[in-house]
Amino acid sequence: MTPAGPKKMAAVRAALVVPLLLAAAACGSDEEPEPAASAPAAPPPSAAPSDPSPSPSGDPSARAAAAVAAMSDTDLAGQVLMPYAYGSSATVVDKGSAAGNQGLAGVDTPAEMIAKYRLGGLILVSFTAKDPTGATNPTTNVENPEQVRKLTDGLQEAARKLPGGAPLMIGTDQEYGVVTRITEGVTMLPSAMGAGAAAQPGLTEAAWRAAGEELAAMGVTVDFAPVADTLGPPANTVIGSRAFGSDPQANAQQVAAAVRGLEGAGVAAGLKHFPGHGHTSGDSHEGLPVISQSRAAWTAQDLPPFRSGVGAGAGVVMSGHLDVRALDKGVPATFSKKIMTDVLRGQLKFTGVAVTDAMNMPPAMKWPPGEAAVRALNAGNDMLLMPPNLGAARDGILAGLKGGSLKKERLVEAVTRILTMKFRTAARTRPELAVVGSPEHEKAVAALDAASITVLRGPCSGALLSGPVTVTAPGDREVARVNLVRALQAQGFKVQAAGGAVVRLVGYGDKSVDLDPAARVTVMMDTPHLLASSRSPVLVATYSSSKLSLNALAAVLAGKAQAPGRSPVAVTGLPRTAC
Repeated sequence: MTPAGPKKMAAVRAALVVPLLLAAAACGSDEEPEPAASAPAAPPPSAAPSDPSPSPSGDPSARAAAAVAAMSDTDLAGQVLMPYAYGSSATVVDKGSAAGNQGLAGVDTPAEMIAKYRLGGLILVSFTAKDPTGATNPTTNVENPEQVRKLTDGLQEAARKLPGGAPLMIGTDQEYGVVTRITEGVTMLPSAMGAGAAAQPGLTEAAWRAAGEELAAMGVTVDFAPVADTLGPPANTVIGSRAFGSDPQANAQQVAAAVRGLEGAGVAAGLKHFPGHGHTSGDSHEGLPVISQSRAAWTAQDLPPFRSGVGAGAGVVMSGHLDVRALDKGVPATFSKKIMTDVLRGQLKFTGVAVTDAMNMPPAMKWPPGEAAVRALNAGNDMLLMPPNLGAARDGILAGLKGGSLKKERLVEAVTRILTMKFRTAARTRPELAVVGSPEHEKAVAALDAASITVLRGPCSGALLSGPVTVTAPGDREVARVNLVRALQAQGFKVQAAGGAVVRLVGYGDKSVDLDPAARVTVMMDTPHLLASSRSPVLVATYSSSKLSLNALAAVLAGKAQAPGRSPVAVTGLPRTAC
């Protein structure tokens, strides 16, 4: 999952970023959005839609069985597809979004995409330049809680018209930290590594329960989080602070806590990236990372958090596009039956929904979309995430059924698992939108932030700054800089543009050149390895740049709070904590 790079601008409209697969360019970004009106696309002529009929109430598995029995092969094929779509509304989109949807699925709107392909799910996406997963998110269809709620309501309305009456699986990657899709108006948790530094699973669970309630209120049914990878080499920046740390047993406790929080709020938790993306510096958004651990090392280092998350009730496990040599040499885990069936189902006894990592990533595009879809299903995956060509993926599944390369029993098994989970999450009462960003949620998350702050060099008591203060940061961190200025002012500091004791903020993607050797305090808002290169007399890690995290930092700098955190990864030449 590689950063999209400085040459790409963060986009909030599909008209600004059009995927390379489009043959026709979208309208220019300077045009006013215009609604794209078109009739809903007809289903493929080879298979007429089954009669929509309401599913029976009651046990989710019984409802799933009844719905599956009413589905045609085309219905079943659609249920295992989970693409993204362009546009912030289910039914009304601008010209750029319509062009994006035409290139992806031959329709104008997300609702038409659901109708045409009888989709089982849809993922909400957001592109930002400073995001290690930006390469797979070429557009943004989330803006704020109100818009997301309207979008998901519209998507569910389209899904209710499909055979079987099953709700839509609506997912997103709301990991917090550097990978966070919905940022405006929500309560922002610290990164997973921040929770790892706090080392208090009870606080983690409470914070993730708040997150789950907010996602449920917005209509999200699956969060592809937490990251259950155990972090290995410092060069692994694609995972970095997305992981809880480098200790598999501590990670296992944190993963289980996050899962309990999400699932307790009625949102399915998605563990990723199975069987573990931590012990490689390779990036599966660029190529196929090789993990060369022995089976014993994998069992000791990577397996525990996934086992713990499954035991805590995670409804989803996401596969990784990884060559785990000790488990199935040369075969990407997503396409490995040894990994996705023998290990995940047999060894871990996982009974939920297995979802592929994005199928528009290079390791999954080794084969044409239809063949890749069949291979992933045969390996044991149930849901195919973000296929690069929706029609080709669906047609490949149907061809596999007809030709015998995909057994119908395997497809029915996958759809039954998907429907069971969807009916289970739909049975929960959805919170009101007013819970999003509520004081109660801020209190729960602020407690986790306060417990995460780590001093790696400097005093452990009293104020870490005196006199006027100047806060500096690289140019793309202005939001964080302003938030810290305000937090320091609230703590009684005089903050001035220049001439004060310098607090230097650095974060994800920054290098030694971004440090200030004259800074009194250097703060790392991500994985703290860069602090090893800093000359500042005071070094602090927040692991996150959220407003609540910076509020907690300001309290420590003012001497009004302790810094109880302990770095969950080793930093060269520095202790896990100076306190």
